[in-house]
Amino acid sequence: MPPIKYTDDIETLQPHEGGIVREIVAQMAATQAGNAERHRHAHRDAHAKSHAILKGRMTVLDDLPPELAQGVFVPGAEYPVIARLSSAPGDIHSDDIPAPRGFALKIIGVPGDRLTPALGGANQDFLMVNFPVLAFGTVQKYKKMLALLEKNANAPDAFQKLVAAAARGAEDVVEALGGTPGATLQGLARDNANMLGETFHTQAAIRYGDFIAKLSLAPEGDVADLTGQQVEGGFSAMRDAVGAYFAKNGADYTLRAQLCTDPDAMPVEDAAVLWDPDQSPHRPVARLHFDAQDAYSPARQVHGDDHLAFNPWNGVAAHRPLGSIMRVRKAAYESSSAQRHRLNDLPRQEPQKLADLPD
Repeated sequence: MPPIKYTDDIETLQPHEGGIVREIVAQMAATQAGNAERHRHAHRDAHAKSHAILKGRMTVLDDLPPELAQGVFVPGAEYPVIARLSSAPGDIHSDDIPAPRGFALKIIGVPGDRLTPALGGANQDFLMVNFPVLAFGTVQKYKKMLALLEKNANAPDAFQKLVAAAARGAEDVVEALGGTPGATLQGLARDNANMLGETFHTQAAIRYGDFIAKLSLAPEGDVADLTGQQVEGGFSAMRDAVGAYFAKNGADYTLRAQLCTDPDAMPVEDAAVLWDPDQSPHRPVARLHFDAQDAYSPARQVHGDDHLAFNPWNGVAAHRPLGSIMRVRKAAYESSSAQRHRLNDLPRQEPQKLADLPD
């Protein structure tokens, strides 16, 4: 089926959305401030723990058909990129605890009208997680889930390990009975596979120039051999595994676009609905390459954790985030970033070139 065209009315505001967004942002800000008081240092209110800060390059494929040659994806274009690899909870926990992993991508120096000019710079951020959908796909569901997520994030490490183990057991039972586990159960049942071998997803939809899409990032070549390999070794095991790989090896990934071909089967407003890849496949649009490097030097850790900010609304109008989850993120990410930089008394720094990220 041909992809549907983007129109400004593709989004539908949810009932009482403004008030719900304000409640969510206030609750997240309070939790972030509490964590900052405990640590005497402010972290992000989600994806607080980083595992690597990477320098790389993105090359858009030369032979893209017109429906994929949209926005920043100009055939043959090359961009420097910075990536931050992280774990999803809003507090710092041992890497022994299974958790969703994040891959935040900052494409440097892209042309186009800015979504949020106040953020400065000329970059495009895409934020992805190693799970294709959200358990809480609308702003109303997210409000209900937030307390549970924060309670689990603040629970003792041993309890979180038990929750993950129980969820994996339940997931196996559901699959054995021929069912499909729900997004909540699958999210809790994450394992400790090496995140370099994972496939990452925007989960929610974005504008894709004249069309609508979700993006995904898949490992290629040698790094794909890490898929499913378990990581063990204590509090910083994931950081150590990623760092050990990049100390000797480079890595390649393919960035892919899945175009919306049916607004009913592939809704914009509910990020919990999986877009069927049989109906619309994930199609390659660009290649990413990261050379061997010191992925988490002290200077990079400080710069990545304290100065850099990643925000789905930091980008161009051609890639506007879509749906109520993305709309709440506009307020939530700005609140989190502003509070983090204020409490740490450090400026936000939007890079203009790769050299702005220290080695």
